[in-house]
Parts: sequence; C-alpha cells; structure tokens
Amino acid sequence: MVTAARATENADDDGRTGGGTAAGGGHAVDGCETGGEAAEGGHATGGEATADGHGARREAAAGGHRAGGEATADARATGRQAAGVTSPASGPLPRQLLRSAVELYLDLHAHPELSAHEHRTADRLAARLAEHGCTVTRSVGGGHGLVGVLRNGPGPTVLLRTELDALPVTEATGLPYASTVPGVMHACGHDLHIAAVTGAVALLAASRDGWRGTVLVVGQPEEETLSGARSLLEDGRLYERFGVPDAVLAQHAAPLPAGTLAHAPAGGEPLMAGGISVEAVLHGRGGHAATPHLNLDPVLMAAATVLRLRTVVAEETVPAEQAVLTVGSVRAGERGNITPDHAELSLTIRAFTEPALDRLVAAAERAVRAEAAAFGAPRAPEFTVTARSPVLRPDPALTARVRRVHEAFLGPGRVLDLAGSAATEDFPHFAAGGVPAAYWMLGTTGAGPWRAARAGGGPVPPNHAPGFAPDVRAALPVGITALATAARQVLDPGAARDRGTAS
Repeated sequence: MVTAARATENADDDGRTGGGTAAGGGHAVDGCETGGEAAEGGHATGGEATADGHGARREAAAGGHRAGGEATADARATGRQAAGVTSPASGPLPRQLLRSAVELYLDLHAHPELSAHEHRTADRLAARLAEHGCTVTRSVGGGHGLVGVLRNGPGPTVLLRTELDALPVTEATGLPYASTVPGVMHACGHDLHIAAVTGAVALLAASRDGWRGTVLVVGQPEEETLSGARSLLEDGRLYERFGVPDAVLAQHAAPLPAGTLAHAPAGGEPLMAGGISVEAVLHGRGGHAATPHLNLDPVLMAAATVLRLRTVVAEETVPAEQAVLTVGSVRAGERGNITPDHAELSLTIRAFTEPALDRLVAAAERAVRAEAAAFGAPRAPEFTVTARSPVLRPDPALTARVRRVHEAFLGPGRVLDLAGSAATEDFPHFAAGGVPAAYWMLGTTGAGPWRAARAGGGPVPPNHAPGFAPDVRAALPVGITALATAARQVLDPGAARDRGTAS
C-alpha cells in the first residue's frame, strides 16, 4: 500500500535533476513536450526517488522510469505483462497529440464558463472529439451536455466522463493563461479533465487494431451544482439512446503530487461523500434602518440561523460518523440604510451514508423553521433541496483492474491509496442500476509547491481556491494515459488477439 506520505518522497525528487516542475511556472507547450512527455504519456517529469526516499533515480525497478519520462523497455514490458494489458500506443505520447491537448487546456483555462453556460466549452470539446472520429450529439439533457461515440466493431462499451463547468471564483494564480472572465475560474480542474479525455480518445482512435467495442465520451455540464448527471440520464435518456455501458470511468484533479494517481483502498470503501444542496429563504419585514422597531430584520434572522445550523452535525451524528454542513452563501439587502424583506442561504450537507444525509437535512430544515418562528417571521421560510448526489463507492473489482494497469505504467510508488473525502460530486448517478464505476484522483501539485508546504510554508492551494494551479506539464500526460489504459481494461482486446493467432 502506498500512501500520500510515500508519494511525497517521490515528489520531492522531481525537479532536483532536470525537467523539474513547478505550478505557476508558465507551463509552456514546448516545456510540456520535453519535460512532461513520458512513456505512454504517464510518467512524471524529473528524477524519481527510490522507494526509500534517498533520491536516487529509479531506473529499472517496478515502473522503472528514467529522468525526463523515458522508461526502460524491459521494466515497462514486465509491468504490462504482470497487469495483463497492452499499451494503447507504443512509446511516448506523440508530440502533436500532447501539443494539441496542452493548447486545449490553456484555451479552456483562459475562457471558463459557469454551470449551465458552458456553450463555448462544449463547442471546443465537440470539435476535438469529431476530429478523432467520434460521432457527436449535442444538447443531451436539454443543456450543454454532449456525447461522443467512437465505435470499433462489436464488443464492450466504456463511458469516459468529463465535466465542463467552472466556478464563481476570482483567479489569483498569476499564470500567463489565467482566466480572462472576471469572477470565473476553472478552480476545480475540469479544464484539465477535458484536455485529458480528448488525448485519451486520440490514443484509442490511433490504436483501433488493439481493441474492439465502443467508447462513449460524456461532456457533462453543471457538475458544480450537482445537477448535470441526472439531467443527462433522465432528461437526456443517456443510456436509452446510447446504450448502457459495461463500465464508467472518471478521474479528478487533486492537490496530490503531480505525476501520481490515487485510488480508493481495497474493500469498497467510499471515496467521496454523498451530498445535498439546499436553498433557504427567510422572510422578514423591510423598512428604514432608523426604525428597527417597525421592521423585522431577516439579516439578524439569517445570522442566528447560520449559527444554529453549525450545531446540527454535532447534535445529529455520533462522534465516529463523518459529516459536514456548510453555509456557503448568505445574501440579503442592497444598502446599509435599508432593512431588506428577506435573506437567502445556500448550504451543503455531506455524509457517507444515505440515512445520515436524510437525518441531517431533516435537522437542518427544523433549525431553519425554528429560528424563523422564534423571530416571529411573517411567513414560513422556504427550504428547497436543489440537488442530491449519492455516496461515491467505486466498484472494487473494476478498481482493482484499473489500479493494476496504472501501476504497470507508472510504477506502484506513484499509485496511492486515498482515504475517503468529504468532497462530493454527481458522478455516482452514472453507476445507477449496478453499472461498475472506477474513479481516481489525478495529482496536480508541482514539486516546488509541494516541498514548500512540507517545509512549513503555506498550504498547497486546494480545489476551489483562487490559487489552484495544476502543474500541467506533469499532470496532463499522466491524465491522458490513465484514462486510455483504464478504458483498455474494459474494451475487448480481441482484434489484437485475433491478429496474433492469424500470424
């Protein structure tokens, strides 16, 4: 079992010998091609530490990658044979494929779009998928959702999911390709996900003689509001129109060392919490700020409600049960000399079991209604659940298969065991009805920021932070290869097998 601490040893060596990476260092296209190109696109840049952390390059050990991302052929072959897989494309990532993926990433990062407004992003993804031979269907689900279909004869179907939307965050990375849209930023890595999936499709399209089946690429809007997946599946009738896949796959950027991947531990433990999003409206009586005795201040009501909500988790869960309730937005009024007539709260609830989610949302509603009643509100508050996502529990058997192939291409020292997170997303909807799902984390933090944080500096900016800046040079090649090799674990290798038999 490899942990994040073990990964730190490997990450620390990156950058000490050539090809080092650092978030915010420009991430030039040429730099990505020379420093980040790895065998199968998957090997992190810079020197790689030995398992004991002494910093010597690992040349021929499991995963045996040389500095600069070139793996020894013998070590690669051994790892692949052990995993029982073949490569979607031999040798390093093609220069033009990687250049194209980086250019797409830089463009998307500079032009983010909020949930339900992802028209330009969907256009860019659709165009790239069409270039690689996919038949693309737009407006699936009524929004900007899209599906690309790459067929290669009879065989299994694998679904690759990527998200399209950005966040209402003002970017503070200082990157030359920072967001050009005021107040909007790809602070969660969805731009990286899109670039990686287009690279993976390009690899698969170029190696059709090695697999059979169908690749479905789903561009999902509105992930950040936890509503896009259900819209695709229910309103867009995704599986009725395009078939039920044999497996669904996705990855997500995370503040782990760039050049690593992280999977749920064996045993089927949850990787992410389930979540519920709520909008609440508290009603007061507006008026002049000089006559508070004639008004009923909803701002004060909202403040009391927020404080009350912060006690819900402690009162409704046992100490060993993990749960989080966050009030992320309070909106009321326009001017300091006017008492508004209402206040709005946006909150999220996260837990690792469905009963816990039900219990917490019921307690939150009681708290909101009780505070309104205590203030003598003229109207009962509105309490609306706007979205709900299940607990993310990757399929153990599929995860084990995918993890083996990732270890074969990266080396076991760069495939980590990740404990469950209170983060939540709506990907589990794609696994409804028993469809096997695999989901892993893609490390994005460059060696410099990682070492600085370990040395006592500021923490690495996480997802949703204004300073979130993936090290594209190291992360993108790994993300491309991670998706492509995982897809090959589902697709039928019959074409390659038949060719070998015929010869």
